[in-house]
Parts: sequence; C-alpha cells; structure tokens
Amino acid sequence: MCAKVEPAGSGTPQPQPPAPGALVADVSRQDRVRVGEFRGVAGPYWMLRPAKGGAEWEVLPECTRAATPAERLGARTARENARSRGEVA
Repeated sequence: MCAKVEPAGSGTPQPQPPAPGALVADVSRQDRVRVGEFRGVAGPYWMLRPAKGGAEWEVLPECTRAATPAERLGARTARENARSRGEVA
C-alpha cells in the first residue's frame, strides 16, 4: 500500500510531476505495475493514460515511479501495435 496523502503545508514534500507524456509506472496495485503516460494533475492525484489508448486513471504521486527501460519499451510497442490496428492515431 502506498503512503497516505499529506495535507498541504505538512512538511512532507510531494513528488514533482513529470513532463506531460512521460511514461510513469503506477505501483499502487499488489498484483501488477501499470505503465501510463502522465497527463496532468487533478487535486492530489496524477492522471495517467495507457500508452495504447483508453481511459485515464488517477494515482497518488507517492504510488508512482519512473518507468524502467523495459516498461517504456513495452508501452511503446503496445502503442505501435494499437496504431497498426487503427485503434489510436
């Protein structure tokens, strides 16, 4: 389980958001890591979207880390496969 969100001004620094489009790993689930493109900030949450397209999801910044090279490659491959099938532009 990830750390709880601390109220603003609590002295606990929040991670800085990555650049839009950066690949981020969501480690909040026990069973698997989800990799998504960073889309923006919504309140205390970061918005991520699957690289191959689909619905965005919210994740606490404390439950994320930079995607590994293997995770980035997998996400890019999934996107290119979806593009070749006409599922994304």
